[in-house]
Amino acid sequence: MIEGIETSFRPTDKVGRTLYKISVSLALFGALMIAIMGVAITTSVIGRATNIGSVTGIYDLIELWTCTAIFAFLPYCQLMNENVIVDFILNKATSRVKSFCDALGSLIYLLIGILLTWRLVYGGIEMHQNNETFTTLGFPRWISFPYAIACMSLLAIICLHTFWQSVKEVKIASHHKGTEDQPNTRMPGER
Repeated sequence: MIEGIETSFRPTDKVGRTLYKISVSLALFGALMIAIMGVAITTSVIGRATNIGSVTGIYDLIELWTCTAIFAFLPYCQLMNENVIVDFILNKATSRVKSFCDALGSLIYLLIGILLTWRLVYGGIEMHQNNETFTTLGFPRWISFPYAIACMSLLAIICLHTFWQSVKEVKIASHHKGTEDQPNTRMPGER
């Protein structure tokens, strides 16, 4: 069932298909991080309960793996139009209004993505200059920043793509005379 749902939302244009392949790979990597995190937490808890000892630096590792997973999922969620959606407000809106709201949401998310990417660059540079390290493990904190910057850059590109797709949908909806007053019956999350 999930496969059928996923394939119905796949982008059909060349750029969208390329972004889809990259974002799916990244999301699978994020899922791997969650699986590794689950095994590490379980091992640490069992080790602590049996007096064998917990995994050294587990809190630092969980912090690192959590941010890795979150950044990995953001581009895929945006491309699939599955980020925070408030469709119940627009339930009876026309296709044009929904597409306009999708475009506006993508534009706002694009601006936020650019802002966060910019701040991640400076945050990573500052952490490198100050030689900040993880408390227990002792390796540098800035090491995770290039990955986060790459994920946020991909997110910004995908936001630009989804914005452009929504703008095209608004134009198409405005050219269809008589249908713009009809309520849209698409399902939440559907493009």
